[in-house]
Amino acid sequence: MVDLLSDLFVNPFVDIATAPVFFVEVAVGGVLTGVMYSLVALGFVLIFKASGVFNFAQGIMVLFAALTLVGLMENGFPVWLALVATVLVMIVLAMAIERLVLRPLVNQPDIILFMATIGLTFFLEGFGEMIWGANVKELDVGLPESSFEVGGVLLNEFDLSAAVIAAVLVAVLAVAFQRTRIGRALRAVADDHQAAQSVGISLTTIWVIVWSVAGIVALVAGIMWGAKSGVQFSLSLIALKALPVLILGGLTSVPGAIAGGLIIGVGEKIAEVYWGPAFGGAIENWFAYVIAVLFLWFRPQGLFGERIIERV
Repeated sequence: MVDLLSDLFVNPFVDIATAPVFFVEVAVGGVLTGVMYSLVALGFVLIFKASGVFNFAQGIMVLFAALTLVGLMENGFPVWLALVATVLVMIVLAMAIERLVLRPLVNQPDIILFMATIGLTFFLEGFGEMIWGANVKELDVGLPESSFEVGGVLLNEFDLSAAVIAAVLVAVLAVAFQRTRIGRALRAVADDHQAAQSVGISLTTIWVIVWSVAGIVALVAGIMWGAKSGVQFSLSLIALKALPVLILGGLTSVPGAIAGGLIIGVGEKIAEVYWGPAFGGAIENWFAYVIAVLFLWFRPQGLFGERIIERV
């Protein structure tokens, strides 16, 4: 086994052929991580499609949802009741954001809305710390954590469960926002607020729905990442790992968030294992951004994004 790992680091291009089981194990790990990235990126896509602005607060929403869930569980709530209560909290938060932040800024430039989400980030961070404290919290929602082998490939039950839950949620939302009346209204609002209002689409309703869904997505992401690494304030930085996913897939595309997450997840795992030693290791943290920069050079709208054409 030691000789195999040594050979993997010496000649990575031969290793794929000589150690296919190990390569598959690395790739599967990347797929499972990529699905989790897609889940985080999906929150950004939903908000952008509804308001046309990048939601800088999505990362802190993941943290706030996880903190609320853990805080309720620590105060004696059973898991199912804490989940229901946290969903209600995120819906109330969405209604408050629409009423206090978005509604006064209708038809304002996108940069104004973007700055508002930055302010929302710092507010939720301070509010969450004030209510639930700043200590690292352990989150246990009952997902299995043992490992097993399939064809020599080692798989972790927690990673598989998290990936399946995330994949189902992403698939349901992708279908809902592509084929339902709400999805069409959402795209209309993203294109032009005033035009959408003129045909009877309520910005208030659409924004509340979308921010509520984004809050629920943030809750699921917070559960998965929080159960894996603990609920701590660095959890909000997971949003930074979603940026390359958005660049690859396109900021307006739900399928793009899925494809981008899988590409980034698999790419960074393979890069870390096979090429990391050549760079001194730890390239997993920045390899995704290298891929994103390359995409910005050749296809800035992403794989599934729409090309922006401006007449001058």
